[in-house]
Amino acid sequence: MADVADAPLYLGVDVSTTGVKALLVDASGQVVASASHAHPSSAPQPLWSEQNPEDWLRGAVIAIREALATAGAAGEHVAAVGLTGQMHGMVALDNAGAVVRPAILWNDQRTAAECDEIRERVGRARLIAISGNDALTGFTAPKILWTRRHEPYNYARIRHILLPKDYLRLWLTAEYAMDKADGSGTLLFDLARRDWSPELLAALEIPAEWLPPTYEGPQVTGAISLAAAEATGLRAGTPVVAGGGDQAAQAVGVGVVAPGALALTLGTSGVLFGATDTPIIEPDGRLHAFCHAAPGRWHLMGVMLSAAGSFQWLRDTLAPGASFDALVAEAATAPAGSDGLLFLPYLTGERTPYPDPLARGAWVGLTARHTRAHLIRATLEGVAFGLRDMLALMRASGMALPDHARISGGGARSALWREIVASALRIELATPETTEGAAYGAALLAGVGAGAWPDVEAATSALRMQPGGSPDASDARRYDALYEQYRALYPALAPSMHALSAFSQRENA
Repeated sequence: MADVADAPLYLGVDVSTTGVKALLVDASGQVVASASHAHPSSAPQPLWSEQNPEDWLRGAVIAIREALATAGAAGEHVAAVGLTGQMHGMVALDNAGAVVRPAILWNDQRTAAECDEIRERVGRARLIAISGNDALTGFTAPKILWTRRHEPYNYARIRHILLPKDYLRLWLTAEYAMDKADGSGTLLFDLARRDWSPELLAALEIPAEWLPPTYEGPQVTGAISLAAAEATGLRAGTPVVAGGGDQAAQAVGVGVVAPGALALTLGTSGVLFGATDTPIIEPDGRLHAFCHAAPGRWHLMGVMLSAAGSFQWLRDTLAPGASFDALVAEAATAPAGSDGLLFLPYLTGERTPYPDPLARGAWVGLTARHTRAHLIRATLEGVAFGLRDMLALMRASGMALPDHARISGGGARSALWREIVASALRIELATPETTEGAAYGAALLAGVGAGAWPDVEAATSALRMQPGGSPDASDARRYDALYEQYRALYPALAPSMHALSAFSQRENA
């Protein structure tokens, strides 16, 4: 337990899909304490994913109090609070700020018809030009239209739309506010202007007054209220900065802020995140273009929905109870390229490079000589090829990319998986010594807002990195050859994937 008697601390709070995390850092950027509290999700119908926003508040109270207790700190030691969380969700509130319906989450897939409606109303090319993104089922805007079409009673009650972490902000400060990074993930932002788009709001008939003012990541948006102070143990009046959506805050947390820097997250989903000093848009909308949590910065991002999630599915299905380390050791006994076995990691649909909620996973090339070790290694390699898809799109979009990336996430703990990724992408990898994720980035943004650092780049300058993996020349040649086969599989199999998805939906209706 650190001695925090006279040292200011900065609190980052992450409202993730699985739980709330509270993390305290000091003015040197060192982690002092962290605590987490899980919350449930529900899937009341196929393709749906929802949460009760009140669960986030309960989890935040528990996690914040536990982090303070672990640090031996009182609320007076916390100089500022930064918020981050899952992006794209819809929290609909009435005039009194009460929740109208359960929050619809980023991984909800119910809004395909509404995405088509958005493209029809705005024009697909115009939509991408303004927002930097095509209409995808995960974004906030189609969720609003879905509520209008399917739940007119609830829609009529809406007076405010927030994202998950901003509902926590409202409870902490009594202020409606949102950061620009998270706001740009709603599909309602003018990317270049870094604020709400009057053109998109008018085309979709969404009242502008429903949406809160937006702020740069380190800007102060309010202060801890008396009621929130009593509940959490924080000091009333403690400033709360805007923070950022989880991917932007994660990038701050690993120091990917300067233009051209690259972050790779190997979590449940897989993310490739490139920082830019101007908005760069992939013209077909296959990459996401969002504002960064750092003022005056943007980022280009690819997202695959099932990265480490694919490995978890494999473990749970083929080797329940086995440790991930044991399975990785087993995979290491198979050769690079898995003797011609390829895995498509589209277990929950896909976003990049194929925005297709009906994409499906597959092993291709399976023979009687393949063992479980081959299946495991092919899964790790298939995820790496999905990441290579993103890197190729970034290069084609005109982004100047370095020859190295900073890798984090649960999957990055595997040395073998890092080596596979390094070889498949032909890129050097480094791992941050601090692997606390988005909550760490939110805490650094809080420190910038409180004056501990002059800007976001200064806050990340002391981050220490260690080697994470280098390309193996022989493996890289094998992966180059296999990647061409991998790229051909989705176009060839997509009609069958869609037909099988329709069959499954009919059978389970």
